[in-house]
Amino acid sequence: MKYVHTNIISENWQKLADFYTKVFDCQPVPPIRNQKGDWLDKGLGLSNAHLQGVHLRLPGYGEDGPTLEIYSYSKMDEKLPTTPNRKGYGHLAFEVDNVADILQKLLQNGGSKQGEISGKRVAGVGYITYTYAKDPEGNIIELQNWDKSRK
Repeated sequence: MKYVHTNIISENWQKLADFYTKVFDCQPVPPIRNQKGDWLDKGLGLSNAHLQGVHLRLPGYGEDGPTLEIYSYSKMDEKLPTTPNRKGYGHLAFEVDNVADILQKLLQNGGSKQGEISGKRVAGVGYITYTYAKDPEGNIIELQNWDKSRK
């Protein structure tokens, strides 16, 4: 068994995929998806579903690593504003070399801040520097860096 992908339902899958490609160096995995039909409706438990989107290879895992699947449906339900403590999926996390640098890149590409950069020593693990931010559609992203020499 292995982990395969995480899915984000997007207002505009092309723009959101472009954001993750620019900020986190994710790489598109062809083909572009354009799916509909009875087989899709049956598996989703929806009627007349039609989706389009792309898989993006997440950094750090090579060609067989997990992907971020970004889809838009022709008909979508509205979403509630995202908060770190809302029930359900909370956030995506990326380990980065420099939290401040990637936060700046995220902001320059249409993302926004959720929190401020913070840090703490975790005994036996190291020192974590992290912050929460949001992609252009409000999905929460954790940026983290571990200094394991500071156990």
